[in-house]
Amino acid sequence: MFKRFARLRVLSLLGGLLLTTACTASNNSAQAPYTESKEYVTLPGPAHRYNADGKVEVVEVFSYGCIHCAHFAPIAEAMSKQLPGGVELKMLPAAFNDDWAMYARAYYAAKKLGLLGQTHLALFKAKFEDHYPLSSLDELADFYAQKGADRAQFMRVASSDEVTAQIKSDVALIKEWGITGTPTIVVDGKYRSETVQSLDQMSALAQWLAKRELSGK
Repeated sequence: MFKRFARLRVLSLLGGLLLTTACTASNNSAQAPYTESKEYVTLPGPAHRYNADGKVEVVEVFSYGCIHCAHFAPIAEAMSKQLPGGVELKMLPAAFNDDWAMYARAYYAAKKLGLLGQTHLALFKAKFEDHYPLSSLDELADFYAQKGADRAQFMRVASSDEVTAQIKSDVALIKEWGITGTPTIVVDGKYRSETVQSLDQMSALAQWLAKRELSGK
């Protein structure tokens, strides 16, 4: 368990070929590559999406404090370019505790300031490869200032009531989705990744669920 409240549901981060389990997908006995209640679960009740735009959404629940998310980040970036039209990848920073809430504030401040493109992967690298000091909002502000942010403006946005309200809303949604670990994928507020063999399989599962959801619209 990387954090007390962040348990990645990955049976093995090493491995070769993805294992698949057959399930009946149609009347002609075609086999789906993933199994309900194994690789993914259908969430109970009406779908609750991250936001209300018209596209099918693939939401990655993540944290800059999670090393598994660091490993998944380049895979997710590649996945975002492979999604069909009508499907969009969205990021939701998990605030399971005060430390991770700080990273969520940094994420939303960077998004507001238009810095995510040049900082998202770089922050993971700085934390887990370069061991850059990133244990406080002040230290995060230093990092973003090096990437072109106005430091005072970053601190202002990260500490704003708007960001506080967004994090509160995110926490409620994560609880509703039944998420206890990162990274986790939720598709259209209906399906949540569960037990996967690898992070590559998580990406493939997300694409499969998104395409299935898109074809049903």
